[in-house]
Amino acid sequence: IELKFFDRNEMGIIQVIDNGEGVPEKLVDKIFEPFFTSKPFGEGTGLGLSLCRSMAHSMHGNIEYKREQGLTIFELSLSLVD
Repeated sequence: IELKFFDRNEMGIIQVIDNGEGVPEKLVDKIFEPFFTSKPFGEGTGLGLSLCRSMAHSMHGNIEYKREQGLTIFELSLSLVD
């Protein structure tokens, strides 16, 4: 796992990067939905990424999933200006 921190257009960016398999393409559109989980029944609530996105939005930011050059990237962006 690699962490990167930088700024882009008055936004602070935090990237969490790994070289794992990533999210299966058929699930990408669902991963930020409340109560969605790819884990077996009873092993996950499906709230983690949904709560992360909600908190990011409340701070005028965003979180998104990317797949680039075989790497899995979750990118959190938060406003650096009020």
